[in-house]
Amino acid sequence: MKVMIGYPPIPSEKGVPLLSQNRQFQWFNKPTYIYPMIPAYAATMALRAGHEVKWADGIAERWTPEQFEREYREFSPDIFLLEAKTPIIKRYWDCIARLKEIHPSGLIALCGDHVTALPEESMSHCPVDFVLTGGDYDFLLLDLLEHLQGASEGSMPAGIYYRTSHDIVNSGRFQLANDLDALPRLDRELTKWTLYSVENGNFKYTPGTYTMVGRDCWWGKCSFCSWTTLYGNWRRQSPTKLLDEIGHLLQHYSIREIFDDTGCFPAGKWLREFCEGMIERGYNRKVVLGCNMIPGVLGHEQYSLMAKAGFRFVLFGLESACQETLERIHKCGKAREIEDSMRMAKEAGLEPHVTCMVGYPWETREQAQATIDLTRRMFDKGYIDTLQATMVVPYPGTPLFRECRENGWLKTEDWDRYDMREPIMKTAMPDEEVMKMTRSIYRSFLTPRFVLRKLARIRSWSDIVYYWRAFIRLLGHLLDFRA
Repeated sequence: MKVMIGYPPIPSEKGVPLLSQNRQFQWFNKPTYIYPMIPAYAATMALRAGHEVKWADGIAERWTPEQFEREYREFSPDIFLLEAKTPIIKRYWDCIARLKEIHPSGLIALCGDHVTALPEESMSHCPVDFVLTGGDYDFLLLDLLEHLQGASEGSMPAGIYYRTSHDIVNSGRFQLANDLDALPRLDRELTKWTLYSVENGNFKYTPGTYTMVGRDCWWGKCSFCSWTTLYGNWRRQSPTKLLDEIGHLLQHYSIREIFDDTGCFPAGKWLREFCEGMIERGYNRKVVLGCNMIPGVLGHEQYSLMAKAGFRFVLFGLESACQETLERIHKCGKAREIEDSMRMAKEAGLEPHVTCMVGYPWETREQAQATIDLTRRMFDKGYIDTLQATMVVPYPGTPLFRECRENGWLKTEDWDRYDMREPIMKTAMPDEEVMKMTRSIYRSFLTPRFVLRKLARIRSWSDIVYYWRAFIRLLGHLLDFRA
């Protein structure tokens, strides 16, 4: 079969949509392109199964809608898989209707967190043929292709919504039992890895690329996370499999930095085995690494081992400096552990990055201000290097969304407005003040001590380029949250 996987472009005055491989959607004035790992696995698996596969990320390619439609018409796929998220779902309904006009016999399948939470909604609002629910839609697409070809016995694979002549049918609850060690090595040429190798704020050294050793987070309880609708069963590849993948990247590509986008990188014995493997194989001298981590989980010994193994960039989900908020969103760790975690990571030689959010319905102005004060203090002390600030968005399917409905906190259920350009939940503060606080978090690191410290640490042209790119991204983020 002819299989197309990708993202139709979404022109908007708001900027570039950060859609692929992203847990919290934003429009960015300064583009960031994240390698969509699971769609890339889906493309690789389909190709290995003998299908003709086309990768068509119209967003990263910077195509116009007309260019994308031309690519679609010329390839005329038997089936097109596209991932959708809440703030662009209505635009994709229109896009699907248009693609059906262009190629009426082509089948179209939607996947992602929004349609997993609300599968029948999209079936009712557009002529999509299938909705693939759950996070293992790479495996599920392969099962669907086998079913469509008649190569598999029995009924439709579990986890798919589809149409009969009269009804919308659910084939059953999606399964999350696939062995991640059975995944093939990604075909990075097929999936055009270079599109995502430079314009990415996680990379200090380019070209960079992504891995994803786990699905998705071993904690998996945060009530705001849009990926809680996808992954309810923590799984990970073995340390050896990830080490082999890194070895392959070093042998065949000029990779300088690798970021693993697992929701939280494995800890404990797994982390030690992986770090020791990086050192034993000598990969720590050839590439730098980045990953996601939770404050309060690791100690100085683990951070030191990570630094020795080649880790540079560690992204911490701080979320709030308010203990009440951390408990209400079921965040792992304690507020009092945040600053110590950043200090230990920094002392070990790592470059901590924190993410934090404002706009929680229950937070007072003073509680929200505490998050800004904490980030400013950690910047001033040199404990963190960069940050990302966002407004809390209650995506459908998450525990936070259900809590908002129960408490009457939602301002709207117009999905177009769930794009982080305005507060969606009622708070104790005016909307403009929430937006102002988000901008204040980005401005929090502009202390004289921090700027002088960074200037003193410049050692190479790569440092100059990295800091310049970071400054441009800062200006973009300030525009992202302008009122």
